[in-house]
Amino acid sequence: MLKTAQRIGLVSTIVLLSSLSALAQTAPWNIDPAHSTAQFTVRHLGISNVTGSFTKVTGSVALNEKDITQSRVAASIDVNSVDTRVEMRDKDLRSPNFFDVEKYPTIEFKSKRIVSSGGKLQVVGDLTIHGTTHEVTLDVDGPTPEISDPWGNSRRGISATTTINRKDFNLMYNKLLGTGEAAVGDIVKIQIDAEIVKKK
Repeated sequence: MLKTAQRIGLVSTIVLLSSLSALAQTAPWNIDPAHSTAQFTVRHLGISNVTGSFTKVTGSVALNEKDITQSRVAASIDVNSVDTRVEMRDKDLRSPNFFDVEKYPTIEFKSKRIVSSGGKLQVVGDLTIHGTTHEVTLDVDGPTPEISDPWGNSRRGISATTTINRKDFNLMYNKLLGTGEAAVGDIVKIQIDAEIVKKK
């Protein structure tokens, strides 16, 4: 019994030391809202694509330089910042027909794990839209090598893509055309481009 307890204690100590080591190698970075955006593309009338963006993206990255898979990401999007270059359409997207920003003002993403394979990164996490959460996988390009900007800040760039079905997030509104074709497609392609700045 004592040996078993000692083994459990040893394993717990190793896990704790590993966690502390990973924490020590992790540096905090912030997403720079002025140089970050989340874009989306959806099919319109079954014949073309409409692209829009959310221009207010904030969040943080706990970046582990030694083991990128031990990093963490949390991001928040201000849904009111939606911009498709058509004011009437943007108002409709903000309304209860779609995002219902009065009830659900933000879109949230929190990473659960990061997978590195063949030089490619995938960030798996919980995406919350319209009060509904589902696990999604982001295919990531980056982070780029660290540079110093003219003001002495350390910066890196990250791009990520994924595809979702809007109905999975209870974004159900649509209109059927005389041909039976839906006015708005269900499949949404998402691309996130962000600059991250190291906290001083």
